[in-house]
Amino acid sequence: MEQFVASLNNVLWSTPVIYSCLAIGLLFSILTRFLQVRHLKEMVKLMFQGKSSKAGVSSFQALALALSGRVGTGNIAGVATAITFGGPGAVFWMWAVAFIGASSAFVESTLAQIYKVKQDGQYRGGPAYYIEKGTGMKWYGVIFAIAALVAMSILMPGVQSNSIAAGLENAFNVSPTVTAIGLIILLAGIIFGGVKRIAGVAQIIVPFMALAYIALSLVIIAINITELPAVFALIFKSAFALESAFGGIVGLAVSWGVKRGIYSNEAGQGTGPHAAAAAEVSHPVKQGLVQAFSVYIDTLLVCSATAFMILFTGMYNTQSPDGAFIVSNLEGVEAGPGYTQAAIDSFIPGFGAGFVAIALFFFAFTTIMAYYYIAETNIAYLTRGKNGKWAMFVLKLVLLGATFYGAVKTADIAWALGDAGLGIMVWLNLIAILILAKPALVALKDYEAQKKQGLDPVFDPVKLGIKNADYWEIEYKKDENQVS
Repeated sequence: MEQFVASLNNVLWSTPVIYSCLAIGLLFSILTRFLQVRHLKEMVKLMFQGKSSKAGVSSFQALALALSGRVGTGNIAGVATAITFGGPGAVFWMWAVAFIGASSAFVESTLAQIYKVKQDGQYRGGPAYYIEKGTGMKWYGVIFAIAALVAMSILMPGVQSNSIAAGLENAFNVSPTVTAIGLIILLAGIIFGGVKRIAGVAQIIVPFMALAYIALSLVIIAINITELPAVFALIFKSAFALESAFGGIVGLAVSWGVKRGIYSNEAGQGTGPHAAAAAEVSHPVKQGLVQAFSVYIDTLLVCSATAFMILFTGMYNTQSPDGAFIVSNLEGVEAGPGYTQAAIDSFIPGFGAGFVAIALFFFAFTTIMAYYYIAETNIAYLTRGKNGKWAMFVLKLVLLGATFYGAVKTADIAWALGDAGLGIMVWLNLIAILILAKPALVALKDYEAQKKQGLDPVFDPVKLGIKNADYWEIEYKKDENQVS
C-alpha cells in the first residue's frame, strides 16, 4: 500500500507537474493584470460586506469556511517539512505560490459563483458544478466529484487528525486513541448540524486562533529583530542556490515549497470554490476577490509565522536527498510540529508544546469540518436529491472513521495519502479552470466597469453572453423580487 501511494505521488508531484502549477498561476496573474495587487484594498473591504440568507452565508462566513480548510496542519507541520527537505529556500517558493496562486483562487471561486445552483434550499457549487455547466462535460464533473469525495472523506482527514493526536500526545501525554474518540464526538456534533453550524463555528475559531498564533510569532520576531535581515537573506539565498550549504537542494526547495504551499493555501486545488459558492453576493467577482485574499492570510501570514519562529530560533534540521544532514540542530525531533514547539520553547521554556498542540487542534479540527462540507457538496452533486439523505449519513460515518483511523496511524502514511488525494484534485481542477477561464475574466471586466460607474455591481450573465448560469438568470431575480 505504502509503495503504491509513494509511486502515485512521484507521478502526481513530478517536476513538470510542479512547474505547471506555477505556470498556470502566472498565466492567470497576467490575464487578470495581477488583480492580487490591483484589488488588494477591495479584497479587504469586501470581506466584511454582505449578509447571510436562508440559502447562503455571508462573505465573511464563506471566507472563514474556506480558511478553515486552508489553515490547517500544513501551516505548522507542512512548513517544517518543507524546511527539512527543501531548506529555508522552500519558504520563498511558498510565498511565490501564494502570490501567483491568489489569481488561481480568484478564477476558480468566481467560476463557482457564476455556475452555482440553489439545491434543497441552499447554495451549492464548486468544480463539479462549473465543469458540467461551463464545459458541458458531465462525465468530467462526475469524475471530479468522485475524486473530491474520496480525497475529502477518506484520504485527507487523517493528515489533520494525526497531527492533532501527535501534538496532544507530545504536550499532554494524551493517548492517540483517546484523542481520536474525542475528535469524532466533537466533529459529529458539528457536521450533523449542516453548513450553517459549520460556518458559525469557523467564523469564531479561525480568526481567533490565527490572530493568537501570528501575535506570538510577531513577539518572537520583535525580540530577535536584529536577525531579521539575516533570516530574509537566508531564505532568498537558499531559494536561488546562492547559499552554498543549500545549493545542492535548490530543486527540492522549489518542489517542497510549491507542494506544501498548494497543500496549505489550496489555490487551484478546487476546495475553496465550494465555500465560495455558498456566499450571498450580488456579483461573483465579489467572492472571487475575497477568496483570493484568503490565500494571502493562509500563506503570507500564518505559514510565514511558523517559518519565522523556526528560522529565527534555528530550531530545524535540513537533510539532503542521500539522508545526510545539512543542518542538524534538533536531535531526535521529526519534521513537523516538533520544530515549532522547540522554537517556542526556546523563547518561553515549557510553553511551546502546549501552545502548538492547542493551535494544531483548532487549525486541524476546523479543516476537517471544511473537508466534510466539501465532501457533502459533491455528494449533493452526484445524488441530485435522490437518496441524498442516506448518502449524507453514510458520508458522515466514513469521514468520522477516517478521522479516527488517521489519529492512531503513523504520520508517514497519513501524509502520503493526503498528498495523493490533493494531487488528483489539483490536476482535475487546474485543467478545468484553464478551459473555463474566459467567463471569470469576462465577469471581472464587467465588475470593474460597474465600479468605475460608481455602481454596486450586479451580475447579468445574459448581457455578458455567459450561458448556463441558471441561478443568476432565474433564481437571483426571483430572490431580489421577493426582497423588494
